Amino acid sequence: MGRASAAGRRNGVRRARLLADLTQAQLAEAAGVTRQTIVAIEAGDYAPSVYLALAICDRLGVTVEALFGLQAQQALPRTR
Repeated sequence: MGRASAAGRRNGVRRARLLADLTQAQLAEAAGVTRQTIVAIEAGDYAPSVYLALAICDRLGVTVEALFGLQAQQALPRTR
Protein backbone atom coordinates (compact mmCIF):
# COMPACT_ATOMS: atom_id res chain seq x y z
CA MET A 1 0.00 0.00 0.00
CA GLY A 2 1.42 3.38 -0.97
CA ARG A 3 1.56 6.52 1.10
CA ALA A 4 -1.23 9.02 0.79
CA SER A 5 -0.06 12.59 1.02
CA ALA A 6 -1.92 14.95 3.26
CA ALA A 7 -0.14 17.85 1.54
CA GLY A 8 0.76 19.44 4.87
CA ARG A 9 -2.83 19.56 6.13
CA ARG A 10 -3.09 20.31 9.79
CA ASN A 11 -4.88 17.98 12.16
CA GLY A 12 -5.50 17.71 15.89
CA VAL A 13 -3.90 14.31 16.49
CA ARG A 14 -0.85 15.57 18.40
CA ARG A 15 -2.89 17.86 20.61
CA ALA A 16 -5.48 15.17 21.38
CA ARG A 17 -2.74 12.61 22.05
CA LEU A 18 -1.03 14.93 24.52
CA LEU A 19 -4.35 15.68 26.22
CA ALA A 20 -4.91 11.92 26.54
CA ASP A 21 -1.41 11.63 28.08
CA LEU A 22 -0.27 9.10 25.50
CA THR A 23 3.06 8.70 23.77
CA GLN A 24 3.25 8.27 20.03
CA ALA A 25 4.21 4.64 20.62
CA GLN A 26 1.18 4.02 22.84
CA LEU A 27 -1.21 5.52 20.30
CA ALA A 28 0.45 3.57 17.51
CA GLU A 29 0.07 0.30 19.39
CA ALA A 30 -3.59 1.01 20.14
CA ALA A 31 -4.26 1.83 16.47
CA GLY A 32 -2.23 -1.11 15.14
CA VAL A 33 0.38 0.93 13.27
CA THR A 34 4.00 1.95 13.75
CA ARG A 35 5.12 4.98 15.72
CA GLN A 36 6.50 6.39 12.46
CA THR A 37 2.97 6.36 11.02
CA ILE A 38 1.72 8.44 13.95
CA VAL A 39 4.66 10.82 13.49
CA ALA A 40 3.77 11.25 9.80
CA ILE A 41 0.07 11.81 10.57
CA GLU A 42 0.85 14.39 13.24
CA ALA A 43 3.22 16.19 10.86
CA GLY A 44 0.56 16.29 8.16
CA ASP A 45 2.70 14.18 5.84
CA TYR A 46 0.33 11.20 5.75
CA ALA A 47 -3.44 11.02 5.41
CA PRO A 48 -4.74 8.01 7.33
CA SER A 49 -7.33 5.67 5.88
CA VAL A 50 -10.85 5.97 7.21
CA TYR A 51 -10.30 2.83 9.28
CA LEU A 52 -7.07 4.14 10.80
CA ALA A 53 -8.64 7.54 11.51
CA LEU A 54 -11.53 5.80 13.27
CA ALA A 55 -9.12 3.67 15.34
CA ILE A 56 -7.14 6.75 16.39
CA CYS A 57 -10.31 8.65 17.26
CA ASP A 58 -11.67 5.71 19.23
CA ARG A 59 -8.51 5.53 21.35
CA LEU A 60 -8.42 9.29 21.88
CA GLY A 61 -12.14 9.56 22.59
CA VAL A 62 -12.82 12.26 20.01
CA THR A 63 -14.64 12.46 16.70
CA VAL A 64 -13.06 12.29 13.26
CA GLU A 65 -14.30 15.83 12.65
CA ALA A 66 -12.50 17.06 15.77
CA LEU A 67 -9.18 15.60 14.62
CA PHE A 68 -9.30 15.87 10.86
CA GLY A 69 -12.05 18.35 10.03
CA LEU A 70 -11.50 21.83 8.68
CA GLN A 71 -11.73 23.27 12.18
CA ALA A 72 -9.46 20.65 13.80
CA GLN A 73 -7.12 23.18 15.36
CA GLN A 74 -9.99 25.04 17.03
CA ALA A 75 -11.97 21.99 18.19
CA LEU A 76 -9.55 20.89 20.92
CA PRO A 77 -8.22 22.88 23.86
CA ARG A 78 -4.63 24.07 23.72
CA THR A 79 -1.86 22.09 25.38
CA ARG A 80 1.04 23.46 27.38
